[in-house]
Amino acid sequence: MSMQGPQNGEDLNHQPWYHGLLSRQKAEALLLQDGDFLVRASGSRGGHPVISCRWRGSVLHFEVFRVVMRPRPGRPAALFQLEDERFPSMPALVLSYVTGCRPLSRATGAVASRPVIRQGPLRRSFSEDILMDCPVRTEHFRDRKWSNSQPADLELTGESKEDHSGSGTSTMPVSALLRTGSDPVLPKAPAPLGTIADNLRASDGQLHAKAPTKPLRTPSLALTDASGRPSTYCELVPRVPSAQRMPPGQSCLEPESPWWEAEEEEEMVKEDKCFARPQNEVSFCPPDTRSCLLGPQNRPLDPNVLCILRGLFLDHHPESTALHLLLVDCQAAGLLGVTKFQRAAMGVASGLELLTLPHGHRLRLELLERLETLALAGALAVLGCSGPLEERAAALRGLVELALALRPGAAGDLPGLAAVMGALLMPQVSRLEHTWRHLRRSHTEIALAFEQELKPLMRALDEGTGPCDPGEVALPHWAPAVRLLEGEELAGPLEEGCERLLRTLHGARQMAGDAPKFRKAAAQRLRGFQPNPDLREALTTGFMRRLLWGSRGASAPLAERLEKFQHVLSILSQCLEPDH
Repeated sequence: MSMQGPQNGEDLNHQPWYHGLLSRQKAEALLLQDGDFLVRASGSRGGHPVISCRWRGSVLHFEVFRVVMRPRPGRPAALFQLEDERFPSMPALVLSYVTGCRPLSRATGAVASRPVIRQGPLRRSFSEDILMDCPVRTEHFRDRKWSNSQPADLELTGESKEDHSGSGTSTMPVSALLRTGSDPVLPKAPAPLGTIADNLRASDGQLHAKAPTKPLRTPSLALTDASGRPSTYCELVPRVPSAQRMPPGQSCLEPESPWWEAEEEEEMVKEDKCFARPQNEVSFCPPDTRSCLLGPQNRPLDPNVLCILRGLFLDHHPESTALHLLLVDCQAAGLLGVTKFQRAAMGVASGLELLTLPHGHRLRLELLERLETLALAGALAVLGCSGPLEERAAALRGLVELALALRPGAAGDLPGLAAVMGALLMPQVSRLEHTWRHLRRSHTEIALAFEQELKPLMRALDEGTGPCDPGEVALPHWAPAVRLLEGEELAGPLEEGCERLLRTLHGARQMAGDAPKFRKAAAQRLRGFQPNPDLREALTTGFMRRLLWGSRGASAPLAERLEKFQHVLSILSQCLEPDH
């Protein structure tokens, strides 16, 4: 079928290949041959335009960046972009890529050549008029709260939730969730994960025609490449002006930098010539607040919450989830977001220094609990799949892809990498022979990366010989030093134990000294990043504690909680693959 020019001008809704609100599963059912494509509005991403295309036997999904422009006569209200070139409308973008046989992304090489024509009338909500490329409205809309998207990712850990399409009005919730960018495969060698442009969206009209009162100061930013593996969504590497990342309904306001992009207050530290004795121990765990996902009282492993979390992780590609985890880990370790009061109380500038000192005992315990809890949650993502074998293998694949996105040179979150690897190497997971065999058959490249790259890397990190340069690492592997300082004995022969002890102590000293460099590396990776509040909350220690043990059990001693949950995981593992 030949591709004709846009019908009815640049109105997306009149294009035969635009299917409106359509779930990912329904879109995949319509794409039968290589080159088949359609454009849809993703309900789970607040109506953002997505190009779904079948290529080499798999259906790939490319979320289109929409960069809102400052209103000015003679130019479009927004530009649409996949990677390099920007277009004034979605129809113009699709026409250029299809008629020119241009790959939708460099990483996949997927070419959209055969449009799948929409059957029947188009169903869409009012929010699509704003999110797509309909003509800009001249009247002022009343301010509304930000709308919501619901991302996530343990790649294909089960069936994702259906995208909900409304017949007349948008049904998006109003918990202020931001989109985090496009989705998965990143090309070339590992490099620091950059920012991802933020689309504006709204549950009703809320883009103002009034020009900003003062010029934008944020410069344009070019994203760098990073390594990754193929997954459901396909990562695009665009060049997008970060000055356009403005929240819906506030397009004429000066954007504010998030707290993790604030300049480090090093001058205050330099001016303090005298050492200030610490007043008390400091905790970087945020106080328990009302959860958007958990009620005031919740049961352990609430099925409804687990279903929501599965949908969140399915909607996020591994690189986005890795950035969320890096953000939460940096806050938990006191690397980013440290207040003046906390600095004065602990007597040093960051948590990486504090955890090496005697009065860092509380922080060390919190970090160890976080590491154990994250590993248990990761193991649950696999062992909680009671469906077919393919579902568990997909969960394993998602964890391996997340580990690859966390490794040095990518997100560089080594504590997060240690937690994910702890889940994959947990006895209850590693004993699933049939599941691992299916992973090796269906996703050979992922299985080889786990065996030949991730396992040796994790072994080297635990022994103190792994990479620790702040250029490729944003958050260092603090676990060996923390365990040692908390009295855990080193395993192995005495001679090897002494060498490992010296390496661990040297690494702890170097980690504390390089804390400003790590902070800078983490801030660079997170610059311009717009986290999803629900996913960010789901990765906090307090949330996972309540999810795994319930609101009552969360207050029990850590050792008791860990022992009970290990027993639960052992039962789940035996149910999935009984011993013969």
